[in-house]
Amino acid sequence: MKYTHFISDLYNVDAQVARFAIADKPTEYHVMFQVTRRNMPFAEQLSQIQGAFREFNTTRISSAKPVFVRYFLSDVANQIELLQKSLNNTPCAVSIVEQAPLNGTKVALWGVFQTDFELESSPDAFIAKHNGYSHIWNTYLHSSQGSSAEQTQKLLSDYVELLRKHNVTLADNCMRTWFYVRDIDINYAGVVKTRREMFEKEGLTTSTHFVASTGIGGSHADAKCSVVLDAYALKGLKPAQIQYLQAKDNFNRTSDYGVTFERGTAIHYGDRTHVIVSGTASINNKGEVVCPGDVSRQADRMLENVDALLNEAKASVSDVASVIIYLRDIADYANIKAWADYRLPDVPKVFVQAKVCRPGWLIEMECEAIIEDPNPEFVDF
Repeated sequence: MKYTHFISDLYNVDAQVARFAIADKPTEYHVMFQVTRRNMPFAEQLSQIQGAFREFNTTRISSAKPVFVRYFLSDVANQIELLQKSLNNTPCAVSIVEQAPLNGTKVALWGVFQTDFELESSPDAFIAKHNGYSHIWNTYLHSSQGSSAEQTQKLLSDYVELLRKHNVTLADNCMRTWFYVRDIDINYAGVVKTRREMFEKEGLTTSTHFVASTGIGGSHADAKCSVVLDAYALKGLKPAQIQYLQAKDNFNRTSDYGVTFERGTAIHYGDRTHVIVSGTASINNKGEVVCPGDVSRQADRMLENVDALLNEAKASVSDVASVIIYLRDIADYANIKAWADYRLPDVPKVFVQAKVCRPGWLIEMECEAIIEDPNPEFVDF
């Protein structure tokens, strides 16, 4: 992984870049864009960050196109209208969540870019196609009716139907989900219960597998929406290309405490492997919170757990392309930023405020890694 860092000459934006490249193969970029002037109103911050995004794409990586972006907002109810107006004709999947950037700005942006793919037009998904694979993104799925359990049931039912339109299934093709839960201390139990029931209905059980996922605090602009779903599915894989990561010395199965997701998933192509690490906290192999009340020690254990998952896929922290760090308490930001700048100095990362699904966890992180991994049995990325 090659890391670079730049501050735009035209915009007040700092960008951290991870580039993965193999000769004569598609190149991938993960970029975290963050505003450097905190005193600007939202409209100016949004204009600056989108300007830097366009500048980066057109002048620094003109051969690549965006596949997926996520906007982290500080006050989605007051910011969504302007953001959505600015997104007309955006040629990629767009995720939106209220998780305030902890550097004191109003918006941050995560972008994923690739070379050598074709966009397939679809009214219900963004589909990036290359070399026989279809990468299917569904974002900002939400419902405003009923409890968190009822909303989760509708979101997953609708998502299953969306996948069927593309001749894929939740069990065979969904690689990654994000559940953003408003008032997570109250509403997460409903999400967990319904997800477990819906997964079982679709053939996802303790004897098969689940899906890499993050379930975290986050809000939609509509206060009636308790849950927002983002999801990524992949068409064209053989079952042998999917490896579910367990790191048993560090973790127990999530199903041991009633939750149904995979700790991580490795996707093996003919030329590389993508490693998806789910939202990971300071947990041990009994499902217990490690180092309660101490965010610094929790951060160390969290990274130890992440590293164990990466190692199981033959990757390491030096292969990570992007990191999201979630903090329950904004008062921990300065401490954890210093920790992350030391432990993950070059990796594109963003720090956002979001309550973790268990109150005792003060910090959580997720990441994605890419490694060169030739395998003649599989088709190249």
